[in-house]
Amino acid sequence: MNKVCLGVEKLTIRRSGTVILDGVDWSVRRGEQWAILGANGSGKTSLLSSLTGYMTPTAGRITVLGRTFGRADWRELRLHIGIVSSSIRQLMANDEPALFTVASGKYAMIDFWGKLTPRDKSQAERILRQIECRHLALRTWQVLSQGERQRVLIGRALMARPALLILDEPCAGLDPVAREHFLHFVDGLGRAKNSPTIVFVTHHVEEIMPVFSHVLLLRGGRVLAAGPKEEVLTSANLSATFDSPMRLHQDNRRFTLSVSAPAQRKII
Repeated sequence: MNKVCLGVEKLTIRRSGTVILDGVDWSVRRGEQWAILGANGSGKTSLLSSLTGYMTPTAGRITVLGRTFGRADWRELRLHIGIVSSSIRQLMANDEPALFTVASGKYAMIDFWGKLTPRDKSQAERILRQIECRHLALRTWQVLSQGERQRVLIGRALMARPALLILDEPCAGLDPVAREHFLHFVDGLGRAKNSPTIVFVTHHVEEIMPVFSHVLLLRGGRVLAAGPKEEVLTSANLSATFDSPMRLHQDNRRFTLSVSAPAQRKII
């Protein structure tokens, strides 16, 4: 049986009298690749913030690789969780070459100012090849495309050899062609030998690539459904998740979603 690499038990977050997460239970085992879907305000961002130690839960427990937040040094535990998000993307130094950006992931450092050791340089070059960005090694952040930036940030996260890689709406801002190229890249990354477990957060079922084996649906701070993709991704579940009638379609292992138009009111 695959070991649990991430466990969430009765996770609750309250702020100023508002319940943001309400008793969330969720577990991720090694070898599983997860997608998280939910409407705006469903609790996705708060869940990610709690997993990475940036938001303290009101109640509940989070374990990473068998170690519990609050009982172990969360700064050390965070090294096992790589994250790619818009907030990190906005912090990158414009004049930093991609090679240095990737290498900085080993030290969780923004705007790397140290001197690369031969070992770090070699590892960063290997990762650039892995993420199909070897040609970008000396290209600075300011001239990278959105898709190239996302790949470089994934490389940065991989530098620390995380057990878990969280991609928080990584396709935001990508044009349709760049998005499709990026999604196929993520699909390949998830299939690679010794790949970390990937948690892919999105609003769009079209972005759930075949590599993803499990899906978590959030609604109003609660888990609406979680489990194998074939069981969770249904028209009924997605209609409940987004609070609107929807129909799920599948073609060649990819998904699309059609939304029923609201009934037209006759004006008298």
